[in-house]
Amino acid sequence: MTIDEWWESGERVTLSFGGAERSVFVQRLGGGDPMTLVHGFPSSSHDWALVVPALAEGHALLLPDLLGFGASDKPADHTYSIHEQADLVEALWAAEGITRTRLVAHDYGVSVAQELLARRADGALGVDLVRVDFLNGGLYPDIHRPEPVQTALLDPVQGPQISAIINEELITGALAPTFATEADLAAHAGDIWRSLERYDGHRNAHLLIRYISDRQQHAERWTSVLERTDVPLRFVWGMLDPISGAHMAERIRERLPDAPLVALEDVAHWPPLEAPDRVAAALLA
Repeated sequence: MTIDEWWESGERVTLSFGGAERSVFVQRLGGGDPMTLVHGFPSSSHDWALVVPALAEGHALLLPDLLGFGASDKPADHTYSIHEQADLVEALWAAEGITRTRLVAHDYGVSVAQELLARRADGALGVDLVRVDFLNGGLYPDIHRPEPVQTALLDPVQGPQISAIINEELITGALAPTFATEADLAAHAGDIWRSLERYDGHRNAHLLIRYISDRQQHAERWTSVLERTDVPLRFVWGMLDPISGAHMAERIRERLPDAPLVALEDVAHWPPLEAPDRVAAALLA
């Protein structure tokens, strides 16, 4: 499904969270047991488009664009946070009448999933998480290796300057090390850029990148719940990822030896885009 078809077949819904009403893009596909899929930075729910045909045969898929991403609202001068994104997901579940779901998360989305697991551990989550599947992301912030442009975006001086000049060429260059092949980069960088720049969202890049600081601030909460949750976990991991690849998988195996980990040896940071058939097979196993 092309990104235009994705946007045309989905819907913008109004949700109340974070003290405001926001329009959030949602894609719904398939039927059966609920499954919620949360995307990464700097893209959108369209990251899952190549995976969902197989998943939709037996699952009712719910795929939101997080606040500031894709076709959802992108408020300027806003303090974006992982906690608010978790609020968005909870508000969406409430609006959809979902009381139990599997949760699949990639990149930025893994932190959202960790916060939701923490809320469950606190007895503050109204939805039963049947299982959580993680794809490449900074689960352990101390060994997360951000790309240089991400570090620059975090800088209070450089960040706004980069957001002011960012364009498709710069984004494609920044994404290049995170794909295993030039062919995959060429196939997907344009869609990632369109997701970012829709509604001038690229001007907020320095605001969205704050999730890296969130991870550092809440590292103990999010990593401890990962290691003590009773929710079944599974990891599907691109090992060539320079940001959170083989070194992150090694930590996962060390700290969570009983959790299944599917190692995709020839895949980098974007398993849903680089190896969708294998990702779908792993999620359905």
